[in-house]
Amino acid sequence: MTPPLLRRVAALQRVGRPDRRLMARSAALPRTRADDLLTMITRSADKAVLWWVVAGVLAARGGASRRAALRGIGSVGFASLSASFVAKELLPRRRPAASAVPQHRRLDRRPASSSFPSGHAASAAAFITGAFQESPATGVALLPLGAAVAYSRVHTGVHWPTDVGAGAALGVAASFATRHWWPVHDDRPGRTAHRADAPLMVDGEDMLAVVNPASGDPADDPTPEVRFAWPKADLLYPDPDTDLRSQITAEIARRTDTGPAVRALGVAGGDGTVAAVASVAADTGLPLALIPAGTLNHFARDVGVRSMPDADVATEHGSAVGIDLGEVSVHGPSGTHRRWFVNTASLGGYPEMVRLREKIEQRHPKWPSAVIAMIRVLRRAKPFPVRLGGKRALVWLVFVGNGTYAPKGFWPNRRPALDTGLLDVRYLRADVPYSRARFVLSVVTKTLHASRVYRQRDLPALDVELLDGYRRLATDGEIGPLGREFRFRSRPSALTIYRR
Repeated sequence: MTPPLLRRVAALQRVGRPDRRLMARSAALPRTRADDLLTMITRSADKAVLWWVVAGVLAARGGASRRAALRGIGSVGFASLSASFVAKELLPRRRPAASAVPQHRRLDRRPASSSFPSGHAASAAAFITGAFQESPATGVALLPLGAAVAYSRVHTGVHWPTDVGAGAALGVAASFATRHWWPVHDDRPGRTAHRADAPLMVDGEDMLAVVNPASGDPADDPTPEVRFAWPKADLLYPDPDTDLRSQITAEIARRTDTGPAVRALGVAGGDGTVAAVASVAADTGLPLALIPAGTLNHFARDVGVRSMPDADVATEHGSAVGIDLGEVSVHGPSGTHRRWFVNTASLGGYPEMVRLREKIEQRHPKWPSAVIAMIRVLRRAKPFPVRLGGKRALVWLVFVGNGTYAPKGFWPNRRPALDTGLLDVRYLRADVPYSRARFVLSVVTKTLHASRVYRQRDLPALDVELLDGYRRLATDGEIGPLGREFRFRSRPSALTIYRR
């Protein structure tokens, strides 16, 4: 007697009447210009070339489109492996005969692999589902293209309709499976229960706005946007030979002496520039308005300011909230230095990566430079002994986030709340055998919560003492001073920021 599982497998391998009937109806359609278009589409989707091209176009737009492209391509890779190396091997099925469709539709090179399931349909469904998860509008816009790719396999006579249906289902499942390791980005701004008083800044009158044209794309100067939002604001451009914090502080003092005094600070730049201006705003008690103009804009995204209109409306209505800042005191050979950070601070491999990236950037674009720097640093990383919260440990790196980040795995990407009064502390131990290999395995299997090499804690404060000399601290992607002792603190509602 045949086992039930084998009977089901045999049923999938057979071609039933519904498949033959639908194939016949497709073959009976009259010849039109759509025949050539569908042939071109099906060829362009070979080896997922079409989806790589679409991903390149989306990635160039940045933001949610770039995330849609990345998840789409990741989903295609997973779906292709599942379809070609698993499903096709386990469920071999003959393809339709070449004579099933008219001569003008037939492909010059017919595939010889198993017909079930359709790899083209799997890739199309995987890419669109992945894109939809990150950007619903992008996913919906790509649906017609995906449907055309899927149907083209039946139209050209190389797949049965159920092959296409099974491939599409496999692609959707593969895309959702990526969420196990790769959480979907959440665009919702961080919550805060602390409303703050801030003056109405009509046209930016009595505002000092720092504009950094070097942030993000050098060809995209944010000055016109700042002028549109705050036409009466005084603009200040960073002087590369002067510390930006000192430059802002000196300008505020000059305006105070000559009048009228500065009532608010504005900034248009990336996270590094925003961090510098925010530190001055926290020290002086001035409210901060920001226009995201960098490459990543992590802080602006968490705060909920995504563009110039968001900043313009918030300042015109005096709508502001109080949010936490991170503070670190660095004790080193040149004395004690105090720094604020709006996103993260770290010790170990990350500061070295930033320094190397800046060196490579002199000859290469920013994104490739960051990738090259990361690979080099990871290859030659060395552990260092520390005392964390009074306990001795050997670590590869220490990460401190301003606020509690999500998810709690290795890839923190957002802050659900901006007023927790806590720091997100994460570090990777090096005193466990094969710690890096075990760490990678834990990331792949998503078992970091049970890993012996990875630690995560939410704390109001943390003291870190280096036991092997001095190291540089990185805050918000910028390299800081040398230090041996680092005292991290969360400062609740230290910054007043305009937000709708």
